[in-house]
Amino acid sequence: MSYSKSAIAATLQQIDLGQSVAEADNLLEEARIETSAFADILHDRVDLVPGTKGSGKSALFRMFVDFLPNYLLEQRKVVVAHGVQAPGDPVFHAYTDQFEKLTDDEFVSFWSIYLVSLAHEHFIKSEKYTHFLREAGSEIQAFRKACERARIPEIEARKSLRDVLNWTFNVLRQWRPKLKVTPPGDVGEFEVDLFGQPVTRQAESAEDKELPKYAHEVKDALEAVLTKCNLSLWLMVDRLDEVFPRRSDVEQRALRGLLRAMRYFSSSRVRVKIFLRDDMLEHLVTSEDGFTALTHVAVRQADPLKWSEEQLLTLLVKRLFANDALTSLLNVNREQIAASAAYRHDCFYKVFPKTVFKGSNQSNTLRWILSRCEDARGVVTPRDVLDLVLRAIQHEQTLCMGDTDGSNDYILSSASLVYGYEELSKKKRVTYLQAEFPHLWEFIQRFVGGKTEYDEDALVEVLGSDWKNTVDKLVAVGFLSKWRKSDSDVYSIPFLYRPGLDLIRGRA
Repeated sequence: MSYSKSAIAATLQQIDLGQSVAEADNLLEEARIETSAFADILHDRVDLVPGTKGSGKSALFRMFVDFLPNYLLEQRKVVVAHGVQAPGDPVFHAYTDQFEKLTDDEFVSFWSIYLVSLAHEHFIKSEKYTHFLREAGSEIQAFRKACERARIPEIEARKSLRDVLNWTFNVLRQWRPKLKVTPPGDVGEFEVDLFGQPVTRQAESAEDKELPKYAHEVKDALEAVLTKCNLSLWLMVDRLDEVFPRRSDVEQRALRGLLRAMRYFSSSRVRVKIFLRDDMLEHLVTSEDGFTALTHVAVRQADPLKWSEEQLLTLLVKRLFANDALTSLLNVNREQIAASAAYRHDCFYKVFPKTVFKGSNQSNTLRWILSRCEDARGVVTPRDVLDLVLRAIQHEQTLCMGDTDGSNDYILSSASLVYGYEELSKKKRVTYLQAEFPHLWEFIQRFVGGKTEYDEDALVEVLGSDWKNTVDKLVAVGFLSKWRKSDSDVYSIPFLYRPGLDLIRGRA
């Protein structure tokens, strides 16, 4: 069936695919895809959710904090509290100097107080839970007394994030007041607390650590409130990649502190659920200081977020046909989309051509799109797929408005898909390779204008004598893939980065 270019142009003008960034995505609830990670969180099987940038961590976070709290409260007796939600929140950056001065132990205390503040703001003080808290008066009083002993003040008004952070640092200063002492002789300066005990900055084994005494009492009191109300509390934390300077010492200390606080703070009634970039977790584990308690955290760690071909097709079809204009033009039944995988497949190919290029050996269009969005680790993120299609839609609209005569067999042409892919690749060069991995960019840019495949000799030419160490890092971030050919290893740069780096297909 053919469609006039004027009809296509008018329809494309009305299409809204939502946003590839979860925080601004208005279709997240309507077109949500329930992955295995979603089910694992819903049934409280996992607390740590790792995934690459754009894989859907923040989308999962938003589903639980924006759309599911009422369901969780009614069906599972779960209260959801959340923190660090706004992307790139400048309030955290205003406290950079204070964070720089915190030791590993003090970060455990910081996060403990912060988690208490979330419980206080989103549960104890929330009018939403007044009915549940009505019979827990003595337990709430005990909780407030525990907070008072911990120097955590009772603030009646709702607090902003800046208020919470001010509150947290003030409490932290009272928990561990220190002064510097210079004793007689050539001993040097050291710190003691107000009880005269030396303060050491050398981190002990995480196995030997416990929750700070005051936080332990507050946590026990909070659990008593929850038990009395027959509720559980989930404290959810996201956007950690935008809180501290990336790959800095302070970020490492902060993450170690958070994961330790998560382990100590969690119980049968209280869960701390963290959504974390997988490269941040890997960097934490492989850094010089490492993270010895990871085995305890990993017990409730989800598999890194990955999307199947069928899930990504469903994502696109649901979003495309959330638009009335396209649904009407192509005579699509939305109820059948939800019920039938075969029908979703048919709907996809009403919008897209069967293949992007002509020829008997060409892959179908869906596989072509996914292969162009796949990094060297085989990861395809929903964000990249949506970005490619959004740019293809914009380009097709421009083409049809520039030439309204004639008709097309499909809504999106091959030319527009190629354009969308090339624009995505250019974006990934700037927003991912350069922005996320500045410590590797000096090596990545040496490939610009080069070939797409390299053997070991070619990599020595490009990267120098320490090429193996650099290549291992480039493989870890998904820039290079390694495969065996004949008797030697060959390294390849994926389609995702090729146009953005002006690469020429072939062996260097």
